[in-house]
Amino acid sequence: MSLSTEERTIIIDSIRNIPDFPKPGIIFKDITTLLGNPKALNILMDHLTNRYLGYNLDYVAGIDARGFIFGSILADRLGIGFVPVRKKGKLPYTTVAEKYSLEYGFDEVEIHIDAFGEKKGAKVLLVDDLIATGGTAKAAASLINKVGAKCVEACFIMELAFLKGREGFDTQVYSVLQID
Repeated sequence: MSLSTEERTIIIDSIRNIPDFPKPGIIFKDITTLLGNPKALNILMDHLTNRYLGYNLDYVAGIDARGFIFGSILADRLGIGFVPVRKKGKLPYTTVAEKYSLEYGFDEVEIHIDAFGEKKGAKVLLVDDLIATGGTAKAAASLINKVGAKCVEACFIMELAFLKGREGFDTQVYSVLQID
């Protein structure tokens, strides 16, 4: 089931554009206004819930930090567990890490080694708010697979399509909104 034109417009209109943040020439997509708009948030979460009901997922994994918000709401609606994928040094137990490239240097994300319990091959949906170049999400999907689960799809609220971040993914990619 896809969003109607009206539903898409409500979601898009609820996202604030911040020009020149974090540096000149960038238009930052601020989802805090979406979170504060119950009608837009409910439309979005109903859409995602309906999309993923038939996937028979075991977990939703969300990327630090905005992926935690959408991912945990979706996991609750689907009646399944939520797993955080965090920036290096933020998880308290034994972790597995994955480095990824940034414009200038590298960063790293981690997941608990036992994030998906004893269930080998657990079906996991990866969620984040935005895909730009895709580095963080590709690293997170790799981590899910490294700890014995299966990342069945990566879902994003927005995709900056002109940056081609979905290219090179080893899993399906779905974005609610595409920005060219």
